[in-house]
Amino acid sequence: MPKANLSEVLFKPSFKHPETSTLVKRVTQASAKAHSSLDGESQSNWYRMINLPMWAWRGIDPIEVETVLSRIAVSGNRRTNEALLDTVVGYRGGNWIYEWAKEGMQWQKEAQNLACNEPEKAGNCWIKASNFYSIASYPHLRGDMLAEQAALLADRAYREAAECLPFELKPIDFNVDGNVLTGFLHIPPTGDAPYPTVLLCGGLDNFQSDYYPLFRDYLAPKGIAMLYVDLPSIGSASRWTLTEDTSQLHQQVLIQLDKVPWIDHQRVVALGVRFGANVAVRLGYLETRRLRGVACIGPIVHDLLTNKENQHRTPDVYLDIIASRLKLDSTADSLLYVELSRYSLKIQGLLGRRCAIPMCSMAFENDIFSPLSESKLITSSASEGKTIKVAATPLKSSFNLGLEQLTEWIHQKLC
Repeated sequence: MPKANLSEVLFKPSFKHPETSTLVKRVTQASAKAHSSLDGESQSNWYRMINLPMWAWRGIDPIEVETVLSRIAVSGNRRTNEALLDTVVGYRGGNWIYEWAKEGMQWQKEAQNLACNEPEKAGNCWIKASNFYSIASYPHLRGDMLAEQAALLADRAYREAAECLPFELKPIDFNVDGNVLTGFLHIPPTGDAPYPTVLLCGGLDNFQSDYYPLFRDYLAPKGIAMLYVDLPSIGSASRWTLTEDTSQLHQQVLIQLDKVPWIDHQRVVALGVRFGANVAVRLGYLETRRLRGVACIGPIVHDLLTNKENQHRTPDVYLDIIASRLKLDSTADSLLYVELSRYSLKIQGLLGRRCAIPMCSMAFENDIFSPLSESKLITSSASEGKTIKVAATPLKSSFNLGLEQLTEWIHQKLC
């Protein structure tokens, strides 16, 4: 009953909450348009990036995506900015959070109907519900109360999915400065504990359910467990502030892994996606004795943090995400860029120095957030480095091939 009640509360029309695009008030708006294989495409009439390839990779039907986007586009309700389709004010038809959460609710109901007789089908429906709730919450800005409720539903749906699907999801509590940080251990259906484990450091705009295909299709078949820990300022780590010491939480988790009976703490690889790679690479330098290797997907460790040209080409929503995480909701872009430079691992004196552990990095063709030089900077600094290039077309097969190579590299380091 509590789940249903929470959903019913979420679906009541409300007009008192601020519209997402108004939460970050940067003085200078970049208004840049960009295409990214990993993050999607920014379009002139949308505030958010539309990420059709990755949504499809996560298992969402493109036709269903177009249906939701169409409902948003044709809404006649008032918008914060009439030029941006996804800025409908109030929790009602046409509002981004409302429409995506509404679709998630349909899959949640389907999962509940299937729960007794077809648990695996129910689990897949829960996964779809979680994905829709996650998209509803995107870009997960601080202070977006409706998005926070959608994120709560995404997390709950994902936990329900784990009860039905052939893997186990264990919440693991870690003590960080007297507070509890919860990580989520994904245990594969094959093999025996303790498991070799990937410590997954996600991006600034993703939740753990977004990475389920990575675990299901690549790590689990090789008997590798996946421990997901949110970055500071998002999800279960929202009480912590993101600082230049980006790896502070994950480092504490890494130190405490010997107390987790399901994890072989001597066989751990850190895997970082986007800004999460900043965390993973940092761990590689600070905790060489506790890691077998570091892997990255589209890393953000130096270039975007210091390259003014690429910063100016970065879409508003991505800069808003960064500003929100750094608690710079009201600042000039010039000050934001200065702050970002402090997060460069090269400027911090780490990258460029020889790292004692192996590193592997996936680089996407024509990626403004993470050019090829970013991955090469990482791999050339490692005792053993490998760069995997992902072609822009055909993206689906290139991305899958890249993940297969990355997973095989991880497997070799953990064996």
